[in-house]
Amino acid sequence: MIIRILKIYLLIIFMINQVNAEEIFKDDFQDASKWKFIADDVMGGVSTGSVVYEMQEGTSVAFMNGDVSTENNGGFIQFQRKLKDVDLRDAKFVRIVAKGNNQKYFIHLRTSGTILPWQYYQSEFIVKSEYQEFILPLESFKKSGSFLSDKVKAKSIKSIGVVAFGRDHKANLYVKEISFIK
Repeated sequence: MIIRILKIYLLIIFMINQVNAEEIFKDDFQDASKWKFIADDVMGGVSTGSVVYEMQEGTSVAFMNGDVSTENNGGFIQFQRKLKDVDLRDAKFVRIVAKGNNQKYFIHLRTSGTILPWQYYQSEFIVKSEYQEFILPLESFKKSGSFLSDKVKAKSIKSIGVVAFGRDHKANLYVKEISFIK
């Protein structure tokens, strides 16, 4: 009897979690034209890299690699997608499925309030050699400067970027999917 009650309890918790994790938007890189690669050379930096979209076990994957250099006031490479026509007002989390070279990477969100190119909201994740799911609460995203609101507002998100940033290192990152969830 206790085991049956425990099973029912676990089933209810599972169902509640499924309801709470409703997906609002998902990109699994089926249309690579929606993404663009950007390096710090747009502002005089010397970082280099690329993003390619490849099939792995029947799944489309974005692979970003390159060399991030802080020389000449640089220090980033990224791939970014505009989200201007996506209704994210109910989003609470960014979900990313990724693997790589045991390094720290970032998600950068730009909003209608991030006017200057160096303004964004940022959250980090550290990849391992096997795919992992990372759930990043919007509340945990940090603003890049003092002229931004303290917290990112979901309804104002205009783009998302996957970024290797802030230190000299080799980027080697595979991303299966990115989504926004409630």
